[in-house]
Amino acid sequence: MTRPIARVLALLEILQTGGTHTVAELAERLDVDERTVRRYVERLLDLDVPVRSVRGRYGGYRLAPGYRMPPLMLTDEEALAVLLGLVTGRRSGQVTTSVAAVESAVAKVRRVLPAALGPRLDALLEVTDFTAPARTTLTADADVLLTVAEAARARRPVALAYLAGHGGASERVVHPYGVVAHSGRWYLTGLDSASGEVRTFRVDRITAVEARDGTFDVPTGFDAGQRVLASIAEAPHRHEVSVRVRSTPDEVRGVFPPAVASMEEDGEWTRVRIRAERLGWIPPLLARLDRPFVVERPAELREHIRELAARLIAHAGG
Repeated sequence: MTRPIARVLALLEILQTGGTHTVAELAERLDVDERTVRRYVERLLDLDVPVRSVRGRYGGYRLAPGYRMPPLMLTDEEALAVLLGLVTGRRSGQVTTSVAAVESAVAKVRRVLPAALGPRLDALLEVTDFTAPARTTLTADADVLLTVAEAARARRPVALAYLAGHGGASERVVHPYGVVAHSGRWYLTGLDSASGEVRTFRVDRITAVEARDGTFDVPTGFDAGQRVLASIAEAPHRHEVSVRVRSTPDEVRGVFPPAVASMEEDGEWTRVRIRAERLGWIPPLLARLDRPFVVERPAELREHIRELAARLIAHAGG
């Protein structure tokens, strides 16, 4: 027979999933009667666990917002998932909070782990190496990020103070259509009052943000992720590259993803347009495609291709 304390912990685990749970639902899941459920709730209250009673037709029990999870509620696999998620997320650039925030979170999780589990996870973190160096990230202010995310969900306009890459400061009102994490940075995309067009903004360049009154509609079928990738690919750079490749757009995207290039189909050819600060990285990718191509511009790209070809011939001859 399951001990009462185990069912009390099981009740706490159910409540931690969020939302309000009816007494009947809890009784069924715990395989006890409703009177016993209420007794288990009293035990949690005796332990200072903030269980709230919700009255009404859809009433029941729920945990107070912000309640911290007791250490024994994490299994070995769950603890491993949390810690590795923090560490590897930071290394890959997907967790764009500060290094101090990640380290603090790891330390707090580590402190509440059971004594037998903590040293095992410490060992894993100490001996683990990564095949790629840590990616540099540009940290977005947490309050700014959360504010624009809430506004995007509620479809409320936000007033932004923005510092552009060239150093120019501006203020504008934006209808936030979505927030996107890409390559170690956070982006906000939406309708910009200053230009009247859909624009993409780096969240780490937003110096101030304030939610405004009102609501708006997101265009049907709008894809925030694809819009951000397209904006990055279309951003102004030193070189405007145009190359026609005898291949399909799907094959070309396997080498030149949307964040790098935009493309259009032209019969059996695909025109690839790239904005780049440097040209040296493009010839190896064209070689990787192994398809006939024509460089339309710039002429300097042809020189880079000839240099790569000469190096390959020299290596083959050696």
